[in-house]
Amino acid sequence: MSKKVLVILADGFEEIEAIAPIDILRRAGCQVTIAGLNSKAVRSSRRIQVEADVLLDEYKETPDALVLPGGAPGSENLAKSAKVAEWVKKMNAGRKLIGAICAAPALVLAPTGVLDGKKATCYPGCEGKFSSSTKFSEDQVVVDGNIVSSRGPGTAIEFGLELARQLCGKEKMEELKEKMIVK
Repeated sequence: MSKKVLVILADGFEEIEAIAPIDILRRAGCQVTIAGLNSKAVRSSRRIQVEADVLLDEYKETPDALVLPGGAPGSENLAKSAKVAEWVKKMNAGRKLIGAICAAPALVLAPTGVLDGKKATCYPGCEGKFSSSTKFSEDQVVVDGNIVSSRGPGTAIEFGLELARQLCGKEKMEELKEKMIVK
């Protein structure tokens, strides 16, 4: 049975941080649903429009993973949403996988408390938004329990591969790396 992944996009999302993990997870065989925060037509930070599968309000399933891309002002728009915070808390309470990249770990995850006592990374300069109990790392991708965090656009493929490893196993991740020519 394929794993279900919910990716939430808000206006101003970072293109690479959204599309690379979506692509990788779909290649891995995951059922990825793209949910638009406020509209099914979501415009990226560089004005590329993506058509979401559903509005977040319409999504009623219980996914195996939640993925939050960064970007400006995408991360800020996610952070302003009580619905997104509810999803983060619900997924964390169920020990489900949560992936966040770029500013999203600092702006979206940190305020919910899910990073308290954990190691995480984010876009350089955003770590000041972490609580004092979150241990900041400069690693490209950081896994601590059910949370996967990553730094930015240049780490999006590594981030997507780690999410695939977490959901589908190391063998599937290695297969994807070979087929995608990733070292």
